[in-house]
Amino acid sequence: MNAKAESHPPQRTLNILLADDDLDDCLFFKEALEELPLSTNLTTVHNGDQLMERLALKKTRLPHVLFLDLNMPGKNGFACLKEIRLDDKLQKLPVFIFSTAFDQDMLNLVYKDAAHYYIRKPAEFSILKNVILQALTLVSKKKLSLPGREDFVLKGDL
Repeated sequence: MNAKAESHPPQRTLNILLADDDLDDCLFFKEALEELPLSTNLTTVHNGDQLMERLALKKTRLPHVLFLDLNMPGKNGFACLKEIRLDDKLQKLPVFIFSTAFDQDMLNLVYKDAAHYYIRKPAEFSILKNVILQALTLVSKKKLSLPGREDFVLKGDL
């Protein structure tokens, strides 16, 4: 088996939840996801209130992963992350911060609040595809553990 094939997650359908208010970024994410050799279901919400309402629904199964933008109107991603980590039902949900914001204080805050990884939204489509694939490969592992600070930011360098 070649090294490239080994980097792909096993073929199961991954349920992905994207919380992002920027419709262009949502479309960019969806198009990148569609070009990956993965079976996925993508659900998108556009603000933190919608996100938390969706996660609170008893009949809805939790997604395999949440990609969470930080800067959204109303309840922002910081507030959502705190709520998720305080909820027993949601604590094991893998949360990947997916944001254009990128400064050390922000990274420190979401690292402390137990986000799994941080992805700075790339402008290049090929890098976006790589970073989504990298994230989903990590999610497909049986037990996703929190990384050390040096591995917290994903860059799509497979």
